[in-house]
This record gives sequence, structure tokens and C-alpha cells, in this order.
Amino acid sequence: MRVLGVEGTAWCASAAVHDTETDETFIESDAYEPESGGIHPREAAEHMGEAIPRVVETAVSHADGDIDAVAFSKGPGLGPCLRVAGTAARALAGTLDVPLVGVNHMVAHLEIGRHEAEFDSPVCLNASGANAHLLGFHDGRYRVLGETMDTGVGNAIDKFTRHLGWSHPGGPKVEAAAKDGEYVDLPYVVKGMDFSFSGLMSAAKQAVDDVSTSEASGGPSEHRSDDGTPVEDVCFSLQEQIFAMLTEVSERALSLTGSDELVLGGGVGQNARLREMLEKMCEQRGAAFYAPEARFLRDNAGMIAVLGAEMARAGDTVPIADSAIDPNFRPDEVPVSWRENESVAVGHGVSAAGLSDPRRGAEAVVDLQDDEVVKRRIPKGYRHPELDANLRRDRTVLEARLLNEARKAGVPTPLVHDIDVPEATLRLQHVGDADLSEALTVDRARELGDLLARLHSEELVHGDPTTQNVRVGDRLFLIDFGLGYHSGHPEDHAMDLHVFEGSVEGTATDPEPLCRAFEAGYAETGEETVLERLAEIRGRGRYQ
Repeated sequence: MRVLGVEGTAWCASAAVHDTETDETFIESDAYEPESGGIHPREAAEHMGEAIPRVVETAVSHADGDIDAVAFSKGPGLGPCLRVAGTAARALAGTLDVPLVGVNHMVAHLEIGRHEAEFDSPVCLNASGANAHLLGFHDGRYRVLGETMDTGVGNAIDKFTRHLGWSHPGGPKVEAAAKDGEYVDLPYVVKGMDFSFSGLMSAAKQAVDDVSTSEASGGPSEHRSDDGTPVEDVCFSLQEQIFAMLTEVSERALSLTGSDELVLGGGVGQNARLREMLEKMCEQRGAAFYAPEARFLRDNAGMIAVLGAEMARAGDTVPIADSAIDPNFRPDEVPVSWRENESVAVGHGVSAAGLSDPRRGAEAVVDLQDDEVVKRRIPKGYRHPELDANLRRDRTVLEARLLNEARKAGVPTPLVHDIDVPEATLRLQHVGDADLSEALTVDRARELGDLLARLHSEELVHGDPTTQNVRVGDRLFLIDFGLGYHSGHPEDHAMDLHVFEGSVEGTATDPEPLCRAFEAGYAETGEETVLERLAEIRGRGRYQ
């Protein structure tokens, strides 16, 4: 089978032909480069209209035989660009009299890595311009395990470089400038497996506001004021913070699901430092890591053609009349017709009761010694040493404090017996017989909702209340407050609920009754404004 792929979500007009017999993919692309600023949708669409015929003609000329199907990027993306590519794909399918396949662009980023690596069911980190999220296949769909709460990773970096007057795209320029930089402290925001870049970007802009830049050179000027932070230092630290956040949430997703395979996708995945961090994390964890070659990382029609072939073989085609584009096409809306009887949650529900052997989570090694739990936050080789030391120390101290405060608020938690701050180690009471992940019921979901409402009433936020961070015994116990903090704001309380429900939706067979019971339990004693804010957060996803 030979499939012609057409890609046109934003800046890159691309066409490709994938031959399933030889597993060879030819790609021809023509990228739009704005004269200044970021991507302008009208100009990008005009470029798409001019470039699509050229790249399609080139790709088809390299096909060794007839085209058997046409696949196109249905979304997500910029509406004007998607419409141009979609119209071209419909015309081609009609002219060639072959099936038409509408492909989700973000699922294609995952599937090309899985295809090339020959992995079974990996967690996928998508790091692209407009998006940043973690996906895993479970119960017939790709589930969003975690995602940005504000802007995509590439767009975040571009906003910073536009502030400096640098030309688009900003990512390669930040990577180049970072080679001469040193570490400075910037915000680090992780909320379970979700994350946020807005505060980090604001701090980075503030740090360089007194530094002179040269728009003509397209990069940092050698002339700086005495007051600002050198641009190279901010670029270095920007990379260290952003990519450490993405690597940490990737490890959390591996820990939650039990998967030992990680795939990287998206244009930002071309950054050498990000790939280095992910590779080190996986090596330390004993997981396999795969990053596709650069031509499959940036926006390209090759991944559209490869996934289009899988979908066509499964009969997942669309009539031309029903092939409308969808700029907000979320990956978890895609019925995955080409995969069966698989799940990223391969290790979900593995018993945690036998703690006589060390147990590794995303952050720490936990061991049971004389009826005590010894929890040690292990150094992370992928993080900058200063950042790593600060996070391990601060989270250990914070966890000890919040465990005690939550217990005083009437929320069952383990007693803290001892703390060793330099070694980032806690000695805790051993509570429960299993994690909630292996014993989750409707009644326990309701009970947890009530416990979080009590916690929030005292202006305490857990920060990471996944099914792995709740222990089950004669009652439920909340553990692992390392990402917790003090706040009375409904947004922060709603994020706690969002994190828990995300962990359920990514691993449970039938999550809806569990989430309904959880919210009902919260509503009994919690604030209604928190549940209202939860609904807003759900609608804030990058694809809604």
C-alpha cells in the first residue's frame, strides 16, 4: 500500500508518500518563515496555498506505483491552514478515486515514534509549538495523562524570544545562546503530571529587561547593562527549567502507568538538551527511550502518511463529504481503530504492599524497615545540580510539614518520625495495605473527595493526589505531599481534583462513575466554586 500524506496544521506545507511494503517514507516540505514576530494565520494560509501543490507534485513523482489512499491532518491546528491542506487532500482523493483518511496531528506524533521504535504501548511526550502533553493508549483511546495549563512549549519559548526581538523560530536560537550560559533560578511549576509555563516566561522576560539586544543579529547582543541578567544565562536556565519539568512529568506518567517505554514527539523534540534529559531519566529508571529522526519530529507529512496507512488498513476512512477539519481536535477524541487489546497502564495495580524491597516512584525510593517507611528522594542526573538539590530539599521539608498539618486538619496521613534534610530522607509511619490504584471503588473515590475537601478547608493543597498517592487500609490515607503548598484559592483546589481525575481517566477501565462519586464526595463538604473551577480547567486544555 502507498499512502499520500498531506500536512498543513500551521507553518509547514508538507507532502509525503509512505510505502508499507518497503517501510520507506519520502517527505517534501516547504516551511513558512515570517519576516518578524510569530506565525500570522492569514500569511501562513497564503503560503500553504502556494506551497501545497508544489510539495504534493514532488512527493507523488517519487512514488513507485499508484497511490492507494490519501491522508491529511484533520487537526488540531490553525483553521485557515487546515482548510487549505484539507481541500487539497479531498481533491486528490476524488481525482485518484482512493479512500480519504483524516488524521489527528498529535496522535501522529506519537504513532510515528511507536512505529519507528517498534514499542508496544509507550507513554508519549509531545513537545511541539502549540502543544505540550503526555499521552498513553488505554481502553480504546489515547488518554491525556498530563498537559500544559496555559501555552505550548514552543510557543512559550517563542514569546520569550519575541520579547528580545529575535526572529522566528525562537527555539534554535535559545538552544544556541544557552551553550554560553550559567544557571540562574527561575520558577518551576509542576502540578501532578500537568505543568505551566506562564510564570516562568514572565520571570525570564523580567530577568532580561535591562539587557540590550540586537534584532539585526537575530540573537543576544554582547553589550549588556549592569542591572540585567545576561541573556545567555536566562536562555540556559530557561531550557533547564522547561525541559526538567517535561522530564519530571514524563517520569511521573511512567510511574503511574507502569510503562517502561517513552517516545518523544514534536518539533521541540529536536532540542539536544531535552533529548539528553529524557534519555538520562529513562536510563536511571531502566526504561527504553526513543526519539525519532529530526524529519519526523518537526511538522511533517511523513507521520500523517504512516498513521494514515494504519487507519486505512483498519477501514478507518471518511467520505469526502464528511471530512471537515477540526482546529480543536483533541487526541483523546480519536477512536483508535488500528490497535486492540493494549494499554499503556501495563503495570497499573501492581501491589505496593511488599515494601521489603525498594519501591521506586517518580521521585523517590521507598523501603520498609521495622514497620517504618523510609523514603529517600534520589538525585536526578538529568536536572542541573543546583535545581535538583533545591527541589529535593524543599520538597522533603514541605512534605514533612504538610503531612503534620493535614493530620491536624482531620485528614489521615502517616506520622513523620524523622527527617534528614541533607539526605532528602523521611522516616514515616507505615499506613495501609495497598495503593488506591489497586483498590479503587466508587465508595473510596467518594471518601477521597471528602478528604480533599477537608484539606482544602484548611487552605492546604496536596499537589499530586493521584491514585498512587493514596493508601488503603481501614480508611484512606493521603501520602506524598512533596508538591503541596498553602493556598485558599479555588483554582489551586480545583487543580487537585483535576490531577486525581486525570490519573483515573488514564488508567481505569470505567472512569466516569469513579469521577462522579469523587466529585459528589467533595461537594458534601467542599466549596461549590471549586467544582465550578474544575469545569473551567477541563475546558482549558490545549485542544478544547
